[in-house]
Amino acid sequence: MSDHHHEVEELERTSATAARLFDVRRVIGGLFVVYGVIVTLAGLNASDADLKKAQDININLWTGLGMLALGLFFLVWLKLRPAEMAVGAENDGRPGSG
Repeated sequence: MSDHHHEVEELERTSATAARLFDVRRVIGGLFVVYGVIVTLAGLNASDADLKKAQDININLWTGLGMLALGLFFLVWLKLRPAEMAVGAENDGRPGSG
């Protein structure tokens, strides 16, 4: 193979690494998990006055658990379908297909 082909392959690997590193799913998932933990802890420590304001529904607990579930969904999605697989599925190798 030519030297040019090796350079292109190296650039593709670098691009895939950068895409994986800066994947928006990682950022969204991480933020939702962090905030979900904080809000869930606030819900676990809710006072009777807080519950009374919310008609005896522990809003912080349920919202925190929902945020945790959404954040974990994004992180699992990232793990099961990495960025280079998503890019590879779009370009199936046919000319003019991507």
